[in-house]
Amino acid sequence: MAAGVLPGDNRTADDVEAGIVALWRAYGQHRDHALRDRLVLHYAPLVKYVAGRVGTGLPAHVEVSDLIQSGIFGLVDAIEKFEPERGLKFETYAMQRIRGAILDDLRAQDWVPRTVRGRAREVERGIERLGAKLQRTPNDHELAGELGLTVDELHDVYAQLQLTSVVALDELAAAGRGANSLADILEDETAEDPVALLVDQDNRRALAEAIGLLVERDRVVVTLYYFENLTLAEIGRVLGVTESRVCQLHTRAVLRLRAKLLETADV
Repeated sequence: MAAGVLPGDNRTADDVEAGIVALWRAYGQHRDHALRDRLVLHYAPLVKYVAGRVGTGLPAHVEVSDLIQSGIFGLVDAIEKFEPERGLKFETYAMQRIRGAILDDLRAQDWVPRTVRGRAREVERGIERLGAKLQRTPNDHELAGELGLTVDELHDVYAQLQLTSVVALDELAAAGRGANSLADILEDETAEDPVALLVDQDNRRALAEAIGLLVERDRVVVTLYYFENLTLAEIGRVLGVTESRVCQLHTRAVLRLRAKLLETADV
């Protein structure tokens, strides 16, 4: 069966692609809601995919169906603001907008308790202090000692803080800089802003350097999750550990990245 073609559909993948190109062209000319809705139906699987990834590690009371509903608004927004003539790939742009819409809705619900957010800040400050003192990323034993905890207690903290680590990687690049997300940078209604492009490149470079300073296992988790698009369960099978352990590693990596980027921003 050709990619993108449903069973029983006699069209080839090229036929489907040509149809989507024609649909985009017609929507660009007429901005008709019916045409937009056809585009929404075509790209709806993107919403389910992004919602599933964002939903990993969230509390049980957060329904994936609610995330999908929020993501649909992000998809509609992406379709209405997308400019095909700029040469951007719609799927990449749309996934950023969908993820942003889901995260915005989650933040509006204030779904993370204030005490958990406070604990996250304590851990970030501990990582930053030890990193400055040791001139490297502290390990769990060192961080636990800094925070007055046992290693097992620190791992319990990671389990609690996984609720705060559901964050787009592009947002980490803007930590402490007051910069827009990469999705916002892409949304330029007129032309590419050279200043925005320089900021984008600087943020990406800082993020890449911060990832390079992570311990190997954290670096593998970040790479597989954000760049290879593996789920936490799939990463667990690669590393030979449980999914809950991967959740802890992911949370630790995000906290360490955030602390490193905040430290860089203060220099």
